[in-house]
Amino acid sequence: MNPKKTVVLGASDHPQRYSYLAVDRLHTHQHPVVAIGNREGKIGDIPIITEHPEEAGVDTVTLYLNPERQKAYYDYILQLRPRRVIFNPGTENEELEKLVQANGIKAVEACTLVLLSTGQY
Repeated sequence: MNPKKTVVLGASDHPQRYSYLAVDRLHTHQHPVVAIGNREGKIGDIPIITEHPEEAGVDTVTLYLNPERQKAYYDYILQLRPRRVIFNPGTENEELEKLVQANGIKAVEACTLVLLSTGQY
């Protein structure tokens, strides 16, 4: 398995949230995870941070924010220069998809949890 450094935008410390499950499962699958949310917290031993740190070697940004909330992250996502951005169900955003594709980043409409559980991540 090839670990893929992943930034989760919209991370939540509520166990019933998909973003919580995604951080937990990415960690279980041994992918390095940076969890960024509106409030600080923890998912297992992974801190949820509120700042936007510079990160090198990011493979994937996976979104758990509605399109309106994504706008504040456009520049940050492009600055990370990930290989791909995953738009989970409910986060589809044509404006951001076009923006990332124009910057040579793959836009994927998929569910991170499904990709992990089927070995396609």
